[in-house]
Amino acid sequence: MDALKNEEMLRVLQQSLATKRVLIVDRHPPARDSLRIMLSALGVTAVHGAGTSAEVIRQVNNHRFDVVLSDFILDDGRDGQQLLEELRLAHLIPLSTVYIIITAERGYSNVVSLAELAPDDYLIKPFTAEQLQGRLVKAIYKKHVLRRVYQQIEKGILQEAIAACDQVIEQQPAYMLDALRFKGELLHTLGRDPEAEAVYRQVLAAKVVPWAKMGLATALKEGGNLEEAERLAHEVTADAPQFLAAYDFLAEVHQAQNRLDAAQASLQRAAEVSPNNTVRQRLVGDIAARNKDLLAAEKAYGKVLERHRGSSLKTVDDFGNLSRVLVEKGDVAGARKVVGDLRRDWRGDKEAEMAGLVVESFCLQAEGAAEKALQLVDQALTLRQELERENADVGGKAVSQRLTVDLAHACFASGKPEAAQQIMRQVAAENNEDANLIEHIASVFEKTGQGDAGKALLEQVSAEIVELNNRGVLAARAGDLEGSVELLGQAADQVPNLQFLVNAAKAIFTLLDRKGWEGDLAERGLRYLQRAQQKDRNSPKVASARELYAEVAKRNQVEAGV
Repeated sequence: MDALKNEEMLRVLQQSLATKRVLIVDRHPPARDSLRIMLSALGVTAVHGAGTSAEVIRQVNNHRFDVVLSDFILDDGRDGQQLLEELRLAHLIPLSTVYIIITAERGYSNVVSLAELAPDDYLIKPFTAEQLQGRLVKAIYKKHVLRRVYQQIEKGILQEAIAACDQVIEQQPAYMLDALRFKGELLHTLGRDPEAEAVYRQVLAAKVVPWAKMGLATALKEGGNLEEAERLAHEVTADAPQFLAAYDFLAEVHQAQNRLDAAQASLQRAAEVSPNNTVRQRLVGDIAARNKDLLAAEKAYGKVLERHRGSSLKTVDDFGNLSRVLVEKGDVAGARKVVGDLRRDWRGDKEAEMAGLVVESFCLQAEGAAEKALQLVDQALTLRQELERENADVGGKAVSQRLTVDLAHACFASGKPEAAQQIMRQVAAENNEDANLIEHIASVFEKTGQGDAGKALLEQVSAEIVELNNRGVLAARAGDLEGSVELLGQAADQVPNLQFLVNAAKAIFTLLDRKGWEGDLAERGLRYLQRAQQKDRNSPKVASARELYAEVAKRNQVEAGV
């Protein structure tokens, strides 16, 4: 696009501001009102406001915003950067939404340049309406240049998204780095890590940026080169200590090397830099608990609850995690206090009641009241059955898997080993690719003196999964697509783990591509895909199934929606 066309486009974008829906995030109502007036002077009338993080979540669930203007300091100790990460990682705002942070800190640019998920721009207070307009138009123009990349990603057609990146690289050199970053991430998502590695090396040959070095490290890790990947991540933490994804990555590498102390240390360093990031604090708690560092686990889990108090982001698991650690420490009174908070905050919620029963049974066991503990375990088992029936009827979310493992633990402690084994087998089969949950299951077996039995159960479950999957895969290879759909669908219904759900979905979409679109069958495949996404939306396997669905729907002139 030549300079004249660029100028014409900028004029059009300035005029289009009036059509944009804007969300202002600021804890002070007068500041929101002032910014609203400024936007009104620019012709923007669809303006919403939010004073708390919980209100932001409610607003983005109800409306699709073109622009989010967030103050850097938020209501609950978090900041606008952390809010951006939560919104993006949870897919609560689309990639096309402009996100601008407003701050009084003039050194903020040094921080934002290192962020894993950087805002589109930032404004230093005070600023004028003209300055705001200039930044908005600049950011909107960038979104315009990358619009086809965003569109294809949202549709799940990742190969076309890569082609759109190549088009930007060729036609818009000013946005080459943005397009290369997307291209590398997309190639990684599709499991094409050698190609992703080449993209990141291309970037690094011209300019050393933390995200490219981390992208290269990720590609190398997937290729099995853990030592080189670790070296690159250490370079990032040394050169850009604010780039927190590097610490998370190092923790993953250390866990793969079975160096749990080093993994915990990496996560704790990141948590010190960004103490209000609850996702990371939860990871610290998980690995500290595995390391039997109960003080660190208590601190991390406590931080999660503190940050989520009154927030829509809190979960029943957060209460269960902290109370479990407190019982292990011998602080029964503290555990009961957490359960009291849980029941108050989640009054009427059956899953919360189940968690309360499980934790109270641990407390009673610690106090030597085994008979009372057994009564509560029986109640929790009955409640779990009720929840599973209700969720199956309405298609709701599954009962927390971590809580379910805690229930199995309580069954072991109360002398109900058969019930415990049955629960563990089901959870392990349905979550065989979740390494952290499988480790949690193994640790419960160890704590209850059944380490060898646990190892045998997990190995048996793994073998059964391979056998079940192979039947459907072999049928597909033999050309019996309908038989493959039937077998893989049965496997996914029987054991809804990520692998079976993805394979069943792909078998259905492949059959639809062969014989033509059938609404009921397509709906079944989409249900499998959606359940797989609930387990791990960012999995390369899920991305591959999503892309296949989008391509088949497009060929059959059907609007795809995942």
